[in-house]
Amino acid sequence: MNFLAHAYLSFGQEEILVGNFIADFVRGKELENYPKKVQLGIQLHRAIDTHTDSHPLVKQVQSFLIPRFGHYSRVISDVFFDYFLAKNWKNYSDTPLEKFSLDSYRTLSSSPYELPEAFRRMFHWMQMQNWLFAYREAAGIQAALDGLTRRARFDSKMNESTQVLWGKEKEIEAIFFAFFEDLETFASTTLAALIQSHDPA
Repeated sequence: MNFLAHAYLSFGQEEILVGNFIADFVRGKELENYPKKVQLGIQLHRAIDTHTDSHPLVKQVQSFLIPRFGHYSRVISDVFFDYFLAKNWKNYSDTPLEKFSLDSYRTLSSSPYELPEAFRRMFHWMQMQNWLFAYREAAGIQAALDGLTRRARFDSKMNESTQVLWGKEKEIEAIFFAFFEDLETFASTTLAALIQSHDPA
């Protein structure tokens, strides 16, 4: 999943959110540099990604993309799902998306922990361009995919994948609703189990 989904699936817990955001930038023993609650956020992020990658509904969306975009289809589907989460935000949260986005940035920027340098570079642009809030509109998703295309090592053409999104928007949105209901349950159960294993009653 992409950034907005990981923020939402932190369930309002600030240290979990920090871990959820930096997980892709933390390697090996670097995990031990963070307090346990942040470590749990990192572990939750990785569990969410593993569950997402193996889910048949996600594979269904990726089947629309693979013929043209190959292994980049995984990244693209993550971005598509953030679009549908942002677009339908009122179905999931009583907190307005703009406030949720600003609160998430505030949590990350005020974190007392030394966040990975590569994350901090990316976060600068995320905050400046308000990525989490921008995902709700076509222009925001196009900008996200344009950025991914510029940063890709090869000619990924990810920026052209919005042609698939707009051509199959209703179909992909229906898949998103079904998948995200399952994912929210999975993430909540997984986080509870991680917290329980760390601090059993």
